[in-house]
Amino acid sequence: MLYALKRLTLGVCLIVLAAAVLLVADWGRRTSSMRPVPRVALFQFASRPALDDTSNGILESLRRNGFAHGSSVEITRYNAQGDFPTANSIARGIEEGGFDLVITVSTPALQAMAAANKRGRVKHVFATVTDPMGAGVGINSPTDHPAHLCGIGTFQPVREIIRLAKSIKPDLKTIGEVWCPSEQCSEACTKLARDECAKLGIKLVEAHADNTNEVLQAAQSLASRGVQAIWIGGDNTVEAAAVSVIKAAREA
Repeated sequence: MLYALKRLTLGVCLIVLAAAVLLVADWGRRTSSMRPVPRVALFQFASRPALDDTSNGILESLRRNGFAHGSSVEITRYNAQGDFPTANSIARGIEEGGFDLVITVSTPALQAMAAANKRGRVKHVFATVTDPMGAGVGINSPTDHPAHLCGIGTFQPVREIIRLAKSIKPDLKTIGEVWCPSEQCSEACTKLARDECAKLGIKLVEAHADNTNEVLQAAQSLASRGVQAIWIGGDNTVEAAAVSVIKAAREA
């Protein structure tokens, strides 16, 4: 009995020893495979062609560079559907969600995320932003910005568009614009439009819309005031309801 017990103990010890050797030999591969992949949040403010195309382009570029969702990276998409309170809530969730990186698409998404991420817990890259230095997120110049925040600014060709309209219709005297005063990007475009219109002898007639539901009525008010053209600047709210602007123009 004692002999059998000794042999059983020896056998168990050998099995444990062999398992330990295999575990140590396989440790590097196991820890590599168990290491969590980077977590990325892709956050856009609304659904419209420019923002959708940007988000899809970002995903495609990541894939081409070896960052495919589900294998080498985990990507979670967020869309505030044009609602500012929702955007702020999403931003807070991302900041607290343990993400390694957040990519924001549009100025409102940049601003919401920057406000929630002041401590820089999440690395932040922005895109499709009209005026980063005017967005109030701590960017003072291309080289003076928060260490965790960087991206690309793409200001709309406001002056060029108005000059083009004038060249197409030389007798153009009035241009209407619907814009959302809550959007800094829209305000930046409007300021340029005012200046360029003044230089060309054109009157810029403005109407405000705080949300997409107000865009049609605002555009119709412009038409009733006799504008010869309606211009859409870098405004997420109005661009999301561009069909309403077109409808008002056609009716007029």
